[in-house]
Amino acid sequence: MHIDEIQNGIVLDHITAGKAMEIYHFLELDGRDCPVAILQNVGSRKMGRKDIIKIDAPIDTDLNVLAVLCPGITVNVIRDGVRVEKKALTLPPEVKDVIKCKNPRCITTTEQELPHVFRLTGAKTPVYRCIYCETKA
Repeated sequence: MHIDEIQNGIVLDHITAGKAMEIYHFLELDGRDCPVAILQNVGSRKMGRKDIIKIDAPIDTDLNVLAVLCPGITVNVIRDGVRVEKKALTLPPEVKDVIKCKNPRCITTTEQELPHVFRLTGAKTPVYRCIYCETKA
């Protein structure tokens, strides 16, 4: 298999195996007019198996939210065919409409126009909790 190198864009690496399509849909890559390569179940010494997404265009989204969907994900920024930066993403203090509350009694269940907002809690163990009902994500 041969996947061309990208010239200007990003490579999302160290994605948990099987999570690439979730990230693809979250970033709405199907609506973008740029080449996207998704590699699934690639061998990895560090992880055993992993997924990779190559996007041959810059993205204007705050990518730190991807750390909520897939802890350990890294972002490689590519310019003129060369990696110029490798970022380990950090968990944002608050996320909106990334995670849905699982509590059937939460107000977001009945008031569906309300955004699903979660805040990061816990100093040693990162946990996101719903701002309305305090349920863990």
